[in-house]
Amino acid sequence: MTQSGHPGRGNVHNERVFIAVGLYDKAGDLARGVWGQGLLDLIELLGANNTFLSIYENDSGPEAAAALDEFEQRVPCNKSIVFEDHFDASDIATATLPDGSVRTKRLPYLAAIRNRALDPLNDNPHIRYDKLLYLNDVFFDPMDAVQLLFSTNVGPAGTAQYRAACAVDFINPFKLYDTFAVRDLHGFTLGVPFYPWFTSVGAGESRRDVLDQKDAVRLRSCWGGMVAFDAQYFQVDEQTAHSNNNSSSSSSLTDVQPTKQPVRFRALADLYWEGSECCLIHADIQDNFTDVNTITDTGIYLNPYVRVAYDTNTLSWLALTRRFERLYTFPHWVANTVIGASRSKPRREETGARDADVRVWQVDDALPEGGAWVDVRQPGDNGAFCAGRGMQVLVQDRSKADSGWEVYPIPEDPVYDG
Repeated sequence: MTQSGHPGRGNVHNERVFIAVGLYDKAGDLARGVWGQGLLDLIELLGANNTFLSIYENDSGPEAAAALDEFEQRVPCNKSIVFEDHFDASDIATATLPDGSVRTKRLPYLAAIRNRALDPLNDNPHIRYDKLLYLNDVFFDPMDAVQLLFSTNVGPAGTAQYRAACAVDFINPFKLYDTFAVRDLHGFTLGVPFYPWFTSVGAGESRRDVLDQKDAVRLRSCWGGMVAFDAQYFQVDEQTAHSNNNSSSSSSLTDVQPTKQPVRFRALADLYWEGSECCLIHADIQDNFTDVNTITDTGIYLNPYVRVAYDTNTLSWLALTRRFERLYTFPHWVANTVIGASRSKPRREETGARDADVRVWQVDDALPEGGAWVDVRQPGDNGAFCAGRGMQVLVQDRSKADSGWEVYPIPEDPVYDG
C-alpha cells in the first residue's frame, strides 16, 4: 500500500486521468483483494480531484455484485460503477454460418463490453481528460501505472509523448501473455513469447528497441493488460480532432488523420477474418500509412519496464527474472529461426489509404456449402494488420460450457491455406 499524506504526488503536472475497467470478478476476490487496493492506491497517487473511475461488470453473479458495491463505497474520486445482471447482446453482430445457424460473434461482443466502460465520456463531453488508462483484471504496482502514464517517452517539456503506451503482461515469471493483440512496428506478430519477445523478421526494429533498453518500444499495436492512451482520441473536440501532440514523425505518414473521433473498440466486418478489438483500437488512433514497410514511428509504444501479471505470485517474481533476461537473446533468436516464428499475416500491408483485394466468404444458400470464397475489391482497413483467418462465436448455452466462446471451423478454401 502506498503511504498517504500527499494525494496526487505521482501526478506532478495535475493531468486529468480517466480510468476505464471492464471487469469479470465472479467470486469478488479482485474487488475485495489486492487488485482493488492497488486501484485505490493508484487513485491516491493521481489525486482524487484529477481522476474519474469507470468500471463496468456484467453476468458475474450476486457475489460479484456485492463485492463491487462494497468497493464503490471506498472509491474517493468521481466515478461510474455499473453492474448488470445480464448484458443484452441482441445488437451485437451475428454471423450466418455454413450450417445455417446464426451465431453471435465473440469479438464484437468484447468490443461492446469494453465500450461500456467508456460511456461516461459520452455523458460528460465538456470535461476534458489528458490521459485514459484502460485496465484489465491484472495485478500491478500502482507506481508502475504512474510511470506508464507520465514517464513513457518523455519529451523536452517533461511530459509523456504517446498515442498509446502499453505494459507487458506475464502469465508466468518468464512468459508474455498477450500475443493476440501485439504487432511489431511493421505489423509482424510476436516470436516465441519470452524476452526479447520480437523477432528480426523484416527490419526487426521493435526487437532492436527492446535490446537497446528503450522505455518506448515502437509498435503498431499492443495491450498488455494495462494501456495508457492520449485521451484526445476518445473525446469529441473540434480543436484537437486533427492534432497529434506526440513528437514522433515518419516519412511515410500521409496528411490523413486517424479514422474518426471519438474512437471506440470495434471488430472486423469480414466473415472469417478476426482481429482483436485491443489491436484495432490502436489502428484507429494511427495515421493512414502509404507504405507500412517504411514506418519509422506510430506513437504506439510498449514500456518494458512496466510489468503486470495475472496472479500475485507471478508479479512477485518479475523483479528477479528481469535481471538476467538478456541472457535469453540468442536462444530466443535460435528458437524463432527453428520454428519460423512471426510469419507475416496475409493482410499486413493493407492500409486505410487505398482499396484492397480481400478474399472473403460470401453467403449463398443456393450452394451446397452455404456459400463460397470470393475475391472482392473493397476500401482498405487501417486495422487489417490485426487480421487473421478465423471465427470465434459465443457458445449457445453458456451455463454448460467451460468457456463462453468457441472456435468455429473455417470452410475449406482452395486458394488460401493460412
